Amino acid sequence: MGEPNKQDKKEIRRKQKKNIFYKRKNYKKAPFSDVHAQLYWALVLGQIACAYALGIAGSAFNHAKLALNINDTWLGLLGAGSLIGLAGSFIMGRISDRFGRKHLLMANMYIYTILSILQFFTSNLLLLFILRVGIGLMIAIDYTVGNSILVEWLPTKDGAKRQSNLLLYWAYGFGLSFLASQFISNWRLMLCSSAVLGLIAAIYRSVVQIPHSPSWLASHGEHRQAQKVIQKNLGKKWGLPKNLLRIRKKSDASTAELFGKKYWKSTLTGTAFYATQAFAFFGISIFLPILLKNMHMNNAFLSGLLYNSAIIVGTAIGIWLFNKMSRRSFLILTFTIPIICLFILALLPKLPSVLTLLVFTVFSIVLSASLLLDFTYTTELFDLRIRATGVVFVIMMSRVGAAAGTFLLPIIVNLAGAYVTLCVCGVILLIGTIICLFTAPETNPKFVKQGNKNN
Repeated sequence: MGEPNKQDKKEIRRKQKKNIFYKRKNYKKAPFSDVHAQLYWALVLGQIACAYALGIAGSAFNHAKLALNINDTWLGLLGAGSLIGLAGSFIMGRISDRFGRKHLLMANMYIYTILSILQFFTSNLLLLFILRVGIGLMIAIDYTVGNSILVEWLPTKDGAKRQSNLLLYWAYGFGLSFLASQFISNWRLMLCSSAVLGLIAAIYRSVVQIPHSPSWLASHGEHRQAQKVIQKNLGKKWGLPKNLLRIRKKSDASTAELFGKKYWKSTLTGTAFYATQAFAFFGISIFLPILLKNMHMNNAFLSGLLYNSAIIVGTAIGIWLFNKMSRRSFLILTFTIPIICLFILALLPKLPSVLTLLVFTVFSIVLSASLLLDFTYTTELFDLRIRATGVVFVIMMSRVGAAAGTFLLPIIVNLAGAYVTLCVCGVILLIGTIICLFTAPETNPKFVKQGNKNN
């Protein structure tokens, strides 16, 4: 038999190409493997480092207040600096949508480490504020880009569970910052100590080499490259699902669509619950020492230890409870109980110390459980086409709420006292709860009919 002619060779190549693209199993149905574990732990280490940097700020600047003669306005700004940087989530999400996830995640922890170290060498308040904002921008990459690449790689059946578990490691990092603040007395060392965790995360990511996101490659028409990445990491039998193979050019969702008829309720729900939750959680958590002192708590260390332990316990309880309840019920319950606790603390200042501590602990446990909504529920609020735009917008608004809470709390404490501050946090949470009562959709598959799912 003779050599195939030019037409035959072309047909062979066409069939081979079809084989490469279509005769593969959906990589999202692959079992959890080494590449998934490596990516997951790369994100876990990042979450610990990010939470530590946020948590250590309050203690560090509380120590620096007298040394640098910091007034309440600057104290609030410095505490909120990293959270203001986190508001750049929207920008970072857009950059990652255009240029990819991998390189941002490979670089951000090195930059985070450098910025953390630089804090040791300056006492200039403006420069410290700029460094904190820069650290916040690097954290924003882990929150938005990291979450995106994790969801885009993890098997569908493991995605929600692993995503929720990240928050438990975040809580570990936040609790670790409290313990570190008890052993480090120098505020400069407190701030730059976050470099240790950042460097560990950066080196680990360099060693395991974070892969490109196959779905991002496919959404930019790089189907062949996406297939190569999948087969290199998972094996020859796995490939892109048909819905990604049909994508030829990515259609960017417009931010304006978030406020249109179809999505405005989802946008308002995500913004209301996430921003008000962040206002109360970060405002109280970052400046906990100042708040406890003004509440005349006899043992600030014990109170702080219980509070930070309660954050870890609350997150663990939330992980267990989250998928057993409807999303609406979980949201309303985990907001209502903290509101009641805050008003009890604010309106009954003469409660015995034991009862005050008990109520404060219940508040922190339940509000921490509500953090489970932050990753999963915000993702479920928007369908696939507009999900990235919707999620990064909601995260951006939540960071505005967090920055506002952290900026205002020391000012309000100084002007009106701790009990008025708790009342303000309660009112903010109440506003978020009332909005969600009218707008929050149900997204848990166990509690919503198939035809009404919003994803």
